Amino acid sequence: MSNFKNRNIPDNPGCYLFRDSSNRIIYVGKAKNLRKRVKSYFQKNELDPKTEAMTQKIDSVDFIVTDNEVEALILENNLIKKHSPRYNIDLKDSKRYAYIELTDEDFPRLLIARRKEGSGKYFGPFVSAAARDYILSALRKSFQIRTCKRMAKKPCLRHQIDLCQAPCIGNISKVEYSERIRSVELILKGKTNEFIKSKTREMESASDKLDFERALVLRNQIEAIERLKEKQLMELQKKYDEDIINYIIKDGRVYLILFNIYKGILENKQEFVFEIAASFLDDFLVQYYSENQVPAELILPQEIDDALTSFLTLKRNGTVNVKVPKIGDRKQLLELVLKNIELSFFSEVETLEALKNELNLPEIPAVIESFDISHLSGTSTVGSMVQFQNAKPAKSNYRRFKIKTVDGIDDVGAIAEVVRRRYTRLVKEESELPDLIVIDGGIGQLNSALAELRKLGLRIPIIAIAKKFEEVYVPGLTFPLRLDRRSKALKLIQQVRDEAHRFAISYNRLLRKKSSIASG
Repeated sequence: MSNFKNRNIPDNPGCYLFRDSSNRIIYVGKAKNLRKRVKSYFQKNELDPKTEAMTQKIDSVDFIVTDNEVEALILENNLIKKHSPRYNIDLKDSKRYAYIELTDEDFPRLLIARRKEGSGKYFGPFVSAAARDYILSALRKSFQIRTCKRMAKKPCLRHQIDLCQAPCIGNISKVEYSERIRSVELILKGKTNEFIKSKTREMESASDKLDFERALVLRNQIEAIERLKEKQLMELQKKYDEDIINYIIKDGRVYLILFNIYKGILENKQEFVFEIAASFLDDFLVQYYSENQVPAELILPQEIDDALTSFLTLKRNGTVNVKVPKIGDRKQLLELVLKNIELSFFSEVETLEALKNELNLPEIPAVIESFDISHLSGTSTVGSMVQFQNAKPAKSNYRRFKIKTVDGIDDVGAIAEVVRRRYTRLVKEESELPDLIVIDGGIGQLNSALAELRKLGLRIPIIAIAKKFEEVYVPGLTFPLRLDRRSKALKLIQQVRDEAHRFAISYNRLLRKKSSIASG
Protein backbone atom coordinates (compact mmCIF):
# COMPACT_ATOMS: atom_id res chain seq x y z
CA MET A 1 0.00 0.00 0.00
CA SER A 2 1.19 3.53 -0.72
CA ASN A 3 2.32 5.75 2.14
CA PHE A 4 0.74 8.89 3.59
CA LYS A 5 3.12 11.41 2.12
CA ASN A 6 3.85 14.52 0.07
CA ARG A 7 2.01 17.14 2.11
CA ASN A 8 1.57 18.30 5.67
CA ILE A 9 -2.18 17.91 5.55
CA PRO A 10 -3.97 20.42 7.83
CA ASP A 11 -6.70 19.67 10.37
CA ASN A 12 -9.16 22.03 8.63
CA PRO A 13 -12.33 21.08 6.75
CA GLY A 14 -11.99 20.86 2.99
CA CYS A 15 -11.42 18.50 0.07
CA TYR A 16 -8.51 16.14 -0.59
CA LEU A 17 -7.40 15.03 -4.05
CA PHE A 18 -5.48 11.79 -4.64
CA ARG A 19 -3.29 11.82 -7.76
CA ASP A 20 -1.52 8.97 -9.52
CA SER A 21 2.02 8.96 -10.90
CA SER A 22 0.81 10.78 -14.03
CA ASN A 23 -0.62 13.56 -11.83
CA ARG A 24 -4.18 12.57 -12.76
CA ILE A 25 -6.81 13.04 -10.06
CA ILE A 26 -8.10 9.56 -9.24
CA TYR A 27 -10.24 10.39 -6.20
CA VAL A 28 -11.81 13.45 -4.57
CA GLY A 29 -13.12 13.34 -1.01
CA LYS A 30 -14.37 15.77 1.62
CA ALA A 31 -13.60 15.85 5.31
CA LYS A 32 -14.30 17.73 8.51
CA ASN A 33 -10.64 17.10 9.39
CA LEU A 34 -8.46 16.64 6.29
CA ARG A 35 -5.46 15.17 8.10
CA LYS A 36 -7.42 12.49 9.97
CA ARG A 37 -9.42 11.50 6.92
CA VAL A 38 -6.47 11.19 4.55
CA LYS A 39 -4.38 9.37 7.13
CA SER A 40 -7.14 6.83 7.67
CA TYR A 41 -6.59 5.42 4.15
CA PHE A 42 -3.07 4.32 5.10
CA GLN A 43 -3.76 2.99 8.59
CA LYS A 44 -6.61 0.54 7.98
CA ASN A 45 -5.55 -3.08 7.71
CA GLU A 46 -8.71 -4.18 5.96
CA LEU A 47 -10.04 -2.10 3.06
CA ASP A 48 -12.64 -3.02 0.49
CA PRO A 49 -11.09 -4.21 -2.81
CA LYS A 50 -11.83 -0.97 -4.68
CA THR A 51 -10.26 1.22 -1.98
CA GLU A 52 -7.30 -1.13 -1.70
CA ALA A 53 -6.72 -0.86 -5.47
CA MET A 54 -6.98 2.93 -5.26
CA THR A 55 -4.45 3.28 -2.44
CA GLN A 56 -1.94 1.29 -4.48
CA LYS A 57 -2.11 3.97 -7.17
CA ILE A 58 -1.92 7.06 -4.94
CA ASP A 59 1.27 8.94 -5.72
CA SER A 60 0.54 12.34 -4.15
CA VAL A 61 -2.09 14.17 -2.13
CA ASP A 62 -3.37 17.70 -2.69
CA PHE A 63 -5.98 19.62 -0.72
CA ILE A 64 -8.20 22.69 -0.80
CA VAL A 65 -9.23 24.15 2.55
CA THR A 66 -12.75 25.50 3.03
CA ASP A 67 -14.37 27.50 5.83
CA ASN A 68 -16.82 24.79 6.86
CA GLU A 69 -18.21 21.35 6.07
CA VAL A 70 -21.02 22.65 3.88
CA GLU A 71 -18.50 24.32 1.56
CA ALA A 72 -16.41 21.13 1.54
CA LEU A 73 -19.43 19.11 0.47
CA ILE A 74 -20.27 21.53 -2.34
CA LEU A 75 -16.65 21.76 -3.49
CA GLU A 76 -16.34 17.96 -3.55
CA ASN A 77 -19.32 17.70 -5.87
CA ASN A 78 -17.92 20.42 -8.15
CA LEU A 79 -14.50 18.77 -8.39
CA ILE A 80 -15.99 15.35 -9.12
CA LYS A 81 -18.09 16.82 -11.92
CA LYS A 82 -15.03 18.62 -13.31
CA HIS A 83 -12.45 15.81 -13.17
CA SER A 84 -14.55 12.57 -13.19
CA PRO A 85 -12.03 10.74 -10.95
CA ARG A 86 -11.76 7.03 -11.63
CA TYR A 87 -12.52 5.89 -8.07
CA ASN A 88 -15.41 8.21 -7.27
CA ILE A 89 -18.94 6.91 -7.65
CA ASP A 90 -20.28 7.75 -11.11
CA LEU A 91 -23.57 9.49 -10.36
CA LYS A 92 -25.94 10.98 -12.91
CA ASP A 93 -26.67 14.68 -12.90
CA SER A 94 -30.18 14.39 -11.48
CA LYS A 95 -29.24 15.42 -7.95
CA ARG A 96 -26.84 18.12 -8.97
CA TYR A 97 -29.44 20.04 -10.88
CA ALA A 98 -32.37 19.56 -8.50
CA TYR A 99 -34.51 22.57 -7.59
CA ILE A 100 -36.80 23.46 -4.72
CA GLU A 101 -40.28 24.04 -6.08
CA LEU A 102 -42.90 26.24 -4.41
CA THR A 103 -46.16 24.87 -5.81
CA ASP A 104 -48.90 27.01 -7.30
CA GLU A 105 -51.71 26.05 -4.91
CA ASP A 106 -53.98 27.83 -2.45
CA PHE A 107 -51.77 26.45 0.32
CA PRO A 108 -48.41 25.91 -1.46
CA ARG A 109 -46.03 23.07 -0.69
CA LEU A 110 -42.24 22.84 -0.92
CA LEU A 111 -41.02 19.99 -3.14
CA ILE A 112 -37.87 18.72 -4.85
CA ALA A 113 -38.09 19.18 -8.63
CA ARG A 114 -35.69 17.71 -11.19
CA ARG A 115 -36.84 20.08 -13.91
CA LYS A 116 -38.60 23.40 -14.20
CA GLU A 117 -42.02 22.16 -15.19
CA GLY A 118 -45.48 23.38 -14.24
CA SER A 119 -46.65 26.74 -12.93
CA GLY A 120 -44.85 26.80 -9.57
CA LYS A 121 -41.82 28.87 -8.58
CA TYR A 122 -38.37 27.26 -8.74
CA PHE A 123 -35.26 28.01 -6.70
CA GLY A 124 -31.79 26.68 -7.47
CA PRO A 125 -30.37 24.59 -8.94
CA PHE A 126 -28.71 23.24 -5.81
CA VAL A 127 -25.29 21.70 -6.44
CA SER A 128 -25.32 19.93 -3.09
CA ALA A 129 -28.16 17.48 -2.53
CA ALA A 130 -27.38 17.43 1.20
CA ALA A 131 -27.48 21.22 1.48
CA ARG A 132 -30.71 21.33 -0.55
CA ASP A 133 -32.39 18.69 1.62
CA TYR A 134 -31.32 20.48 4.79
CA ILE A 135 -32.78 23.78 3.57
CA LEU A 136 -36.01 22.08 2.49
CA SER A 137 -36.42 20.33 5.84
CA ALA A 138 -35.60 23.46 7.86
CA LEU A 139 -38.10 25.61 5.95
CA ARG A 140 -40.90 23.05 6.21
CA LYS A 141 -40.29 22.68 9.94
CA SER A 142 -39.77 26.36 10.76
CA PHE A 143 -42.83 27.63 8.87
CA GLN A 144 -44.98 24.49 9.34
CA ILE A 145 -45.54 24.06 5.60
CA ARG A 146 -47.91 21.28 4.55
CA THR A 147 -46.51 18.25 2.69
CA CYS A 148 -49.66 16.20 1.87
CA LYS A 149 -50.60 15.78 -1.81
CA ARG A 150 -54.31 16.17 -1.07
CA MET A 151 -55.68 18.02 1.90
CA ALA A 152 -57.76 15.54 3.89
CA LYS A 153 -60.72 16.36 6.14
CA LYS A 154 -58.78 15.70 9.31
CA PRO A 155 -55.29 16.66 10.56
CA CYS A 156 -52.42 14.20 10.11
CA LEU A 157 -49.56 13.18 12.37
CA ARG A 158 -47.42 16.15 11.28
CA HIS A 159 -49.98 18.52 12.85
CA GLN A 160 -49.98 16.50 16.07
CA ILE A 161 -46.19 16.83 16.39
CA ASP A 162 -46.34 20.57 15.56
CA LEU A 163 -44.84 20.38 12.06
CA CYS A 164 -47.94 21.57 10.16
CA GLN A 165 -50.59 24.19 10.89
CA ALA A 166 -53.32 21.95 9.35
CA PRO A 167 -54.85 24.23 6.73
CA CYS A 168 -56.95 21.15 5.84
CA ILE A 169 -59.25 21.88 8.80
CA GLY A 170 -59.02 25.67 8.61
CA ASN A 171 -56.56 25.88 11.49
CA ILE A 172 -54.66 28.65 9.66
CA SER A 173 -56.11 31.25 7.32
CA LYS A 174 -55.01 31.60 3.73
CA VAL A 175 -53.74 35.14 4.53
CA GLU A 176 -51.53 33.96 7.39
CA TYR A 177 -50.29 30.94 5.41
CA SER A 178 -49.45 33.24 2.47
CA GLU A 179 -47.43 35.44 4.84
CA ARG A 180 -45.36 32.42 5.80
CA ILE A 181 -44.86 31.55 2.15
CA ARG A 182 -43.59 35.10 1.46
CA SER A 183 -40.99 34.58 4.21
CA VAL A 184 -39.98 31.28 2.63
CA GLU A 185 -39.55 33.00 -0.74
CA LEU A 186 -37.31 35.68 0.78
CA ILE A 187 -35.04 33.02 2.23
CA LEU A 188 -34.92 30.94 -0.96
CA LYS A 189 -33.95 34.09 -2.87
CA GLY A 190 -31.01 34.53 -0.49
CA LYS A 191 -32.51 37.53 1.33
CA THR A 192 -32.01 36.02 4.77
CA ASN A 193 -30.76 39.27 6.32
CA GLU A 194 -33.90 41.07 5.18
CA PHE A 195 -36.05 38.30 6.65
CA ILE A 196 -34.19 38.26 9.97
CA LYS A 197 -34.43 42.04 10.39
CA SER A 198 -38.15 41.99 9.63
CA LYS A 199 -38.92 39.08 11.95
CA THR A 200 -36.75 40.52 14.73
CA ARG A 201 -38.87 43.67 14.66
CA GLU A 202 -42.06 41.57 14.75
CA MET A 203 -40.70 39.50 17.65
CA GLU A 204 -39.85 42.60 19.68
CA SER A 205 -43.29 44.07 18.95
CA ALA A 206 -45.02 40.83 20.03
CA SER A 207 -42.94 40.75 23.19
CA ASP A 208 -43.85 44.37 24.00
CA LYS A 209 -47.52 43.43 23.62
CA LEU A 210 -46.96 40.47 25.98
CA ASP A 211 -47.81 38.06 23.13
CA PHE A 212 -45.07 35.70 24.22
CA GLU A 213 -46.41 32.73 22.27
CA ARG A 214 -46.11 34.68 19.01
CA ALA A 215 -42.68 36.00 20.03
CA LEU A 216 -41.48 32.44 20.72
CA VAL A 217 -42.62 31.24 17.28
CA LEU A 218 -40.79 34.15 15.62
CA ARG A 219 -37.67 33.56 17.67
CA ASN A 220 -37.56 29.91 16.62
CA GLN A 221 -37.97 30.91 12.97
CA ILE A 222 -35.13 33.44 13.24
CA GLU A 223 -32.79 30.92 14.86
CA ALA A 224 -33.58 28.29 12.22
CA ILE A 225 -32.88 30.70 9.38
CA GLU A 226 -29.67 31.96 10.96
CA ARG A 227 -28.43 28.37 10.81
CA LEU A 228 -29.10 28.46 7.08
CA LYS A 229 -26.99 31.57 6.67
CA GLU A 230 -23.74 29.64 6.69
CA LYS A 231 -22.01 31.12 3.66
CA GLN A 232 -21.52 28.76 0.73
CA LEU A 233 -18.61 30.57 -0.86
CA MET A 234 -17.83 27.73 -3.25
CA GLU A 235 -21.23 28.09 -4.93
CA LEU A 236 -21.69 31.68 -6.10
CA GLN A 237 -24.22 30.86 -8.86
CA LYS A 238 -22.70 33.40 -11.26
CA LYS A 239 -22.99 33.25 -15.01
CA TYR A 240 -19.39 34.28 -15.68
CA ASP A 241 -15.88 33.08 -14.87
CA GLU A 242 -13.49 34.63 -12.38
CA ASP A 243 -10.05 34.09 -10.94
CA ILE A 244 -9.17 34.90 -7.35
CA ILE A 245 -5.54 35.65 -6.52
CA ASN A 246 -3.84 36.29 -3.21
CA TYR A 247 -0.30 36.01 -1.90
CA ILE A 248 2.03 36.18 1.11
CA ILE A 249 5.57 37.59 1.02
CA LYS A 250 8.12 35.88 3.26
CA ASP A 251 11.92 35.97 3.27
CA GLY A 252 12.15 37.61 -0.14
CA ARG A 253 9.81 35.15 -1.85
CA VAL A 254 6.21 35.42 -3.02
CA TYR A 255 3.85 32.54 -2.16
CA LEU A 256 0.81 32.89 -4.41
CA ILE A 257 -2.33 30.83 -4.98
CA LEU A 258 -4.84 31.28 -7.80
CA PHE A 259 -8.38 29.90 -7.65
CA ASN A 260 -10.08 29.34 -11.03
CA ILE A 261 -13.86 29.68 -10.74
CA TYR A 262 -16.10 28.67 -13.65
CA LYS A 263 -19.69 29.94 -13.49
CA GLY A 264 -19.54 30.20 -9.75
CA ILE A 265 -17.88 26.80 -9.23
CA LEU A 266 -14.33 26.45 -7.92
CA GLU A 267 -12.62 24.10 -10.36
CA ASN A 268 -8.91 24.44 -9.78
CA LYS A 269 -6.23 25.65 -7.38
CA GLN A 270 -2.77 26.59 -8.62
CA GLU A 271 0.27 27.31 -6.45
CA PHE A 272 3.26 29.51 -7.37
CA VAL A 273 6.48 30.47 -5.57
CA PHE A 274 8.95 33.00 -6.99
CA GLU A 275 11.49 35.62 -5.99
CA ILE A 276 10.04 39.00 -5.08
CA ALA A 277 10.49 41.90 -7.51
CA ALA A 278 9.38 45.52 -7.60
CA SER A 279 6.25 44.82 -9.66
CA PHE A 280 5.87 41.09 -9.08
CA LEU A 281 2.05 41.01 -9.25
CA ASP A 282 1.98 42.84 -12.59
CA ASP A 283 4.71 40.58 -13.93
CA PHE A 284 2.85 37.47 -12.75
CA LEU A 285 -0.44 38.57 -14.33
CA VAL A 286 1.22 39.29 -17.68
CA GLN A 287 3.07 35.96 -17.76
CA TYR A 288 0.16 33.85 -16.54
CA TYR A 289 -2.52 35.37 -18.77
CA SER A 290 -0.27 35.37 -21.80
CA GLU A 291 -0.70 31.58 -21.72
CA ASN A 292 -4.08 31.13 -20.01
CA GLN A 293 -7.69 32.20 -20.54
CA VAL A 294 -8.49 35.63 -19.06
CA PRO A 295 -11.71 35.51 -16.96
CA ALA A 296 -14.55 38.04 -16.99
CA GLU A 297 -13.69 39.04 -13.44
CA LEU A 298 -10.40 39.13 -11.58
CA ILE A 299 -10.40 39.43 -7.78
CA LEU A 300 -7.12 40.78 -6.40
CA PRO A 301 -5.77 42.00 -3.04
CA GLN A 302 -4.51 45.27 -4.55
CA GLU A 303 -5.13 47.63 -7.47
CA ILE A 304 -3.36 47.27 -10.81
CA ASP A 305 -2.69 50.03 -13.31
CA ASP A 306 -4.91 50.85 -16.30
CA ALA A 307 -2.34 49.61 -18.83
CA LEU A 308 -2.43 46.12 -17.35
CA THR A 309 -6.23 46.14 -17.30
CA SER A 310 -6.17 47.12 -20.99
CA PHE A 311 -3.75 44.26 -21.69
CA LEU A 312 -6.10 41.77 -20.00
CA THR A 313 -9.09 43.18 -21.89
CA LEU A 314 -7.21 42.82 -25.17
CA LYS A 315 -6.23 39.24 -24.36
CA ARG A 316 -9.81 38.36 -23.45
CA ASN A 317 -11.26 40.28 -26.39
CA GLY A 318 -13.87 41.58 -23.99
CA THR A 319 -14.34 43.50 -20.75
CA VAL A 320 -12.42 42.35 -17.66
CA ASN A 321 -13.67 43.62 -14.30
CA VAL A 322 -10.83 43.90 -11.79
CA LYS A 323 -12.13 43.94 -8.20
CA VAL A 324 -10.29 44.72 -4.96
CA PRO A 325 -13.01 43.94 -2.41
CA LYS A 326 -13.01 45.38 1.11
CA ILE A 327 -16.14 43.59 2.40
CA GLY A 328 -18.60 40.89 1.37
CA ASP A 329 -18.33 37.47 -0.28
CA ARG A 330 -15.42 38.42 -2.54
CA LYS A 331 -13.41 39.60 0.47
CA GLN A 332 -14.15 36.31 2.21
CA LEU A 333 -12.93 34.44 -0.87
CA LEU A 334 -9.66 36.39 -0.80
CA GLU A 335 -9.27 35.43 2.85
CA LEU A 336 -9.98 31.80 2.00
CA VAL A 337 -7.18 31.87 -0.60
CA LEU A 338 -4.92 33.36 2.07
CA LYS A 339 -5.79 30.53 4.45
CA ASN A 340 -4.88 28.00 1.74
CA ILE A 341 -1.53 29.74 1.22
CA GLU A 342 -0.71 29.57 4.92
CA LEU A 343 -1.61 25.89 5.14
CA SER A 344 -0.09 24.87 1.79
CA PHE A 345 3.27 26.59 2.22
CA PHE A 346 3.96 27.59 5.79
CA SER A 347 2.94 24.49 7.71
CA GLU A 348 6.02 22.96 6.02
CA VAL A 349 8.18 25.81 7.34
CA GLU A 350 6.95 25.13 10.88
CA THR A 351 7.72 21.43 10.44
CA LEU A 352 11.26 22.13 9.23
CA GLU A 353 11.86 24.49 12.14
CA ALA A 354 10.63 21.80 14.54
CA LEU A 355 12.99 19.26 12.92
CA LYS A 356 15.92 21.69 13.23
CA ASN A 357 15.22 22.17 16.93
CA GLU A 358 14.60 18.48 17.73
CA LEU A 359 17.85 17.38 16.08
CA ASN A 360 19.83 20.49 17.10
CA LEU A 361 20.80 21.14 13.49
CA PRO A 362 22.89 24.20 12.51
CA GLU A 363 20.24 25.36 10.00
CA ILE A 364 16.78 24.53 8.71
CA PRO A 365 17.01 21.33 6.61
CA ALA A 366 15.50 22.73 3.42
CA VAL A 367 16.96 19.82 1.40
CA ILE A 368 16.74 16.32 2.86
CA GLU A 369 17.97 13.15 1.18
CA SER A 370 17.04 9.67 2.35
CA PHE A 371 18.46 6.23 1.48
CA ASP A 372 17.07 2.69 1.68
CA ILE A 373 18.04 -0.80 0.50
CA SER A 374 15.71 -3.45 -0.92
CA HIS A 375 16.31 -7.08 -1.88
CA LEU A 376 14.62 -10.47 -2.00
CA SER A 377 16.56 -12.95 0.13
CA GLY A 378 19.79 -11.26 -0.90
CA THR A 379 19.01 -11.14 -4.62
CA SER A 380 18.21 -8.19 -6.91
CA THR A 381 19.63 -5.83 -4.28
CA VAL A 382 18.99 -2.16 -5.06
CA GLY A 383 19.35 1.16 -3.33
CA SER A 384 17.17 4.24 -3.48
CA MET A 385 17.69 7.92 -2.77
CA VAL A 386 14.80 10.36 -2.52
CA GLN A 387 15.06 14.10 -2.05
CA PHE A 388 12.66 16.45 -0.28
CA GLN A 389 12.83 20.20 -0.77
CA ASN A 390 11.00 22.35 1.79
CA ALA A 391 9.33 19.21 3.16
CA LYS A 392 7.95 18.19 -0.25
CA PRO A 393 9.18 15.45 -2.60
CA ALA A 394 11.43 16.65 -5.42
CA LYS A 395 10.86 13.65 -7.68
CA SER A 396 13.08 14.85 -10.50
CA ASN A 397 16.01 14.41 -8.11
CA TYR A 398 15.21 10.83 -7.06
CA ARG A 399 17.96 8.30 -7.83
CA ARG A 400 18.15 4.50 -7.83
CA PHE A 401 21.19 2.23 -7.67
CA LYS A 402 22.00 -1.35 -8.64
CA ILE A 403 24.27 -2.65 -5.90
CA LYS A 404 27.61 -3.64 -7.46
CA THR A 405 30.09 -4.29 -4.62
CA VAL A 406 28.00 -6.29 -2.14
CA ASP A 407 26.70 -9.86 -2.40
CA GLY A 408 23.98 -11.50 -0.34
CA ILE A 409 22.17 -9.90 2.58
CA ASP A 410 24.35 -6.98 3.68
CA ASP A 411 22.32 -3.81 4.17
CA VAL A 412 25.19 -2.11 5.99
CA GLY A 413 27.58 -2.65 3.07
CA ALA A 414 24.91 -1.70 0.51
CA ILE A 415 24.16 1.58 2.30
CA ALA A 416 27.87 2.39 2.29
CA GLU A 417 27.99 1.86 -1.48
CA VAL A 418 25.02 4.06 -2.40
CA VAL A 419 26.10 6.87 -0.04
CA ARG A 420 29.62 6.72 -1.45
CA ARG A 421 28.41 6.79 -5.06
CA ARG A 422 25.90 9.58 -4.46
CA TYR A 423 28.21 12.04 -2.71
CA THR A 424 31.35 11.21 -4.68
CA ARG A 425 29.40 12.36 -7.71
CA LEU A 426 28.05 15.53 -6.05
CA VAL A 427 31.54 16.51 -4.86
CA LYS A 428 33.02 15.86 -8.32
CA GLU A 429 30.27 17.95 -9.99
CA GLU A 430 30.50 20.62 -7.27
CA SER A 431 26.74 20.28 -6.82
CA GLU A 432 24.72 21.47 -3.85
CA LEU A 433 24.77 19.11 -0.87
CA PRO A 434 21.73 18.31 1.28
CA ASP A 435 21.13 19.85 4.71
CA LEU A 436 20.24 16.48 6.26
CA ILE A 437 20.63 12.80 5.37
CA VAL A 438 18.16 10.19 6.65
CA ILE A 439 19.11 6.50 6.57
CA ASP A 440 16.47 3.79 6.81
CA GLY A 441 17.96 1.49 9.44
CA GLY A 442 19.69 1.36 12.80
CA ILE A 443 23.08 2.19 14.29
CA GLY A 444 24.94 -0.15 11.91
CA GLN A 445 23.63 1.53 8.77
CA LEU A 446 24.20 4.97 10.30
CA ASN A 447 27.86 4.30 11.14
CA SER A 448 28.46 2.80 7.69
CA ALA A 449 27.08 5.87 5.91
CA LEU A 450 28.88 8.26 8.28
CA ALA A 451 32.21 6.56 7.56
CA GLU A 452 31.74 7.14 3.81
CA LEU A 453 30.97 10.84 4.36
CA ARG A 454 34.13 11.25 6.46
CA LYS A 455 36.26 9.61 3.74
CA LEU A 456 34.95 12.31 1.38
CA GLY A 457 35.66 15.04 3.91
CA LEU A 458 31.96 15.92 4.23
CA ARG A 459 30.26 17.08 7.41
CA ILE A 460 26.58 16.72 6.49
CA PRO A 461 24.16 16.15 9.40
CA ILE A 462 23.01 12.52 9.24
CA ILE A 463 20.55 10.37 11.21
CA ALA A 464 19.01 6.91 10.94
CA ILE A 465 15.51 5.79 11.88
CA ALA A 466 14.69 2.20 12.81
CA LYS A 467 11.18 1.01 11.98
CA LYS A 468 10.49 -1.23 14.98
CA PHE A 469 10.37 1.48 17.64
CA GLU A 470 10.73 4.52 15.36
CA GLU A 471 13.91 5.43 17.23
CA VAL A 472 16.20 8.08 15.76
CA TYR A 473 19.94 7.39 15.87
CA VAL A 474 22.29 10.39 15.90
CA PRO A 475 26.11 10.23 15.63
CA GLY A 476 27.80 10.73 19.00
CA LEU A 477 24.79 9.77 21.12
CA THR A 478 24.96 6.54 23.11
CA PHE A 479 21.21 6.04 23.10
CA PRO A 480 18.71 6.72 20.32
CA LEU A 481 16.29 9.63 20.48
CA ARG A 482 12.66 8.91 21.25
CA LEU A 483 10.79 11.79 19.62
CA ASP A 484 7.17 12.45 20.52
CA ARG A 485 5.11 10.33 18.11
CA ARG A 486 2.80 13.31 17.57
CA SER A 487 5.62 15.71 16.75
CA LYS A 488 5.84 17.29 13.31
CA ALA A 489 9.57 16.54 13.27
CA LEU A 490 9.13 12.78 13.64
CA LYS A 491 6.30 12.70 11.15
CA LEU A 492 8.49 14.37 8.51
CA ILE A 493 11.36 11.95 9.18
CA GLN A 494 8.94 9.03 8.80
CA GLN A 495 7.48 10.53 5.64
CA VAL A 496 10.92 10.87 4.04
CA ARG A 497 11.98 7.39 5.18
CA ASP A 498 8.75 5.79 3.93
CA GLU A 499 9.15 7.42 0.52
CA ALA A 500 12.71 6.08 0.19
CA HIS A 501 11.42 2.64 1.19
CA ARG A 502 8.59 2.78 -1.38
CA PHE A 503 10.97 3.89 -4.13
CA ALA A 504 13.46 1.10 -3.32
CA ILE A 505 10.77 -1.59 -3.32
CA SER A 506 9.33 -0.41 -6.64
CA TYR A 507 12.80 -0.61 -8.25
CA ASN A 508 13.45 -4.05 -6.76
CA ARG A 509 10.12 -5.32 -8.16
CA LEU A 510 10.94 -3.85 -11.56
CA LEU A 511 14.30 -5.66 -11.71
CA ARG A 512 12.76 -8.97 -10.62
CA LYS A 513 10.04 -8.60 -13.25
CA LYS A 514 12.62 -7.96 -15.98
CA SER A 515 14.68 -10.93 -14.75
CA SER A 516 11.62 -13.18 -14.80
CA ILE A 517 10.75 -12.13 -18.37
CA ALA A 518 14.33 -12.67 -19.53
CA SER A 519 14.56 -16.15 -17.98
CA GLY A 520 11.14 -17.12 -19.33
